[in-house]
Amino acid sequence: MPTTVAMPALSPTMTEGTLARWLVREGDSVSAGDVIAEIETDKAAMELEAVDGGLVGRLLVAEGTEGVPVNQPIAVMLEEGEDASALDGFRPAPEAAPPMPAPPPAAASGSAPRQGPPESSARRVFASPLARRMAERAGLDLSAIQGTGPHGRIVKADVEAALSEGSPQAAPAPRVAASRVAMEAPSRAPSPPAGESEIVPHTAMRKAIARRLSESKRTVPHFYLTVDCDIDRLLAMRREFNERDGADYRISVNDFVVRAAALALRETPDANASWSDEGMIRYGSVDVSVAVATDAGLIAPVVRNADRKGLGEISAEMKDLAARARDGGLLPEEYQGGTFSISNLGMFGVREFSAIVNPPQSAILAVGAGEPRPVVRDGALNVATVASCTLSCDHRVVDGAVGARLLAVFKGFVENPLTMLL
Repeated sequence: MPTTVAMPALSPTMTEGTLARWLVREGDSVSAGDVIAEIETDKAAMELEAVDGGLVGRLLVAEGTEGVPVNQPIAVMLEEGEDASALDGFRPAPEAAPPMPAPPPAAASGSAPRQGPPESSARRVFASPLARRMAERAGLDLSAIQGTGPHGRIVKADVEAALSEGSPQAAPAPRVAASRVAMEAPSRAPSPPAGESEIVPHTAMRKAIARRLSESKRTVPHFYLTVDCDIDRLLAMRREFNERDGADYRISVNDFVVRAAALALRETPDANASWSDEGMIRYGSVDVSVAVATDAGLIAPVVRNADRKGLGEISAEMKDLAARARDGGLLPEEYQGGTFSISNLGMFGVREFSAIVNPPQSAILAVGAGEPRPVVRDGALNVATVASCTLSCDHRVVDGAVGARLLAVFKGFVENPLTMLL
């Protein structure tokens, strides 16, 4: 009996997705666990696996289709032994998107011909979304790479190995998925002629950002607290860490910020909480979301149990998460469920700013650039490297005194970084 494959909900906030690429064609046999399509959500590109084995009976949604609602049928599967005649009179429910172009009439033998897929999926090259993006940027021919992942799938390590060995280059080809063009348009599209305007289509991520942050500013009662932190000691410690003999990592200022915020939240548990109509949610772990800018928009991978991790571990984890965030390779559990957020624009020279709370979290810390400023020490005027840090709070959860205590503890760790190591 035919069964439908629906657009999955790959995250709690996902309401629609983009069907970026089919990896199968009509008539193909698949096994449970085989990757049949790539879905682009508001945050990342994900692989859709077959739940059960069978034959691909019909593809209902074309590659590159954007805005496919969650639970809308996108394909019809047949059981082993069934043929195309089983689809006669079968109507997927709920209402399906417009079907792909119909195949030509069946041959005289009575067998239903396969619908020819786009050239990009006809070769049945199985690769993770991250591996595909890496190969595309490097101009590698994926069909010439031997995959070492599950079921022979090409993964990141395979592409890296191919790059080091000098694998064959792929012939230039036009992009197929419109969604991929849209995601990269903000940074790669040529500027329009002078005096002319253009419309750059919104990506799924940009739509999600607009929806969530607009809702936050309408419904969350924000207030803001700012402290100035003397970071000279922190910079000296960072320099000592990174210049020591045998150092196998480089600590960033942001790694110190994540560590200091996590320890401050542990000491101020009232701020590590969220609002709900039933009652206040006090979190049992400190999971820090760190904003990362990508071509498609902002995403915030989460450092889990950040208060229990040292600077080296935080540094390594953030480098990995940030790299995969920019390549669209994060898993949903890697960017969902944070209890507190950090947005650092110091590297862009921004002196001070106020960020928008990301519900259901109740606070976000905006970190500005460190710069020389006059300060008074022991009654004398001096110059110190100072960074302004602004805490945006949901007043339903974090009162002024609670926010002030959190910032005071945070400032103490930043200005006395040795205490972070205790």
